Amino acid sequence: MADETDKSASQARASRDDRLKSALRENLKRRKLQARERAATAGPSQNEDGSLDEGTAGKTGS
Repeated sequence: MADETDKSASQARASRDDRLKSALRENLKRRKLQARERAATAGPSQNEDGSLDEGTAGKTGS
């Protein structure tokens, strides 16, 4: 009888692990797709005068 409960517990654990693996895999695919879409739509930004903003962070204006 103890063998049956051990088997069912290990089967439940394996089933849960499989569900979690599948959910994590799908989540990763979705996040990668979102990141690709953001990168494709987020081209270089333009300032009001039409010039490209090339990342002036850390530079002081003179």
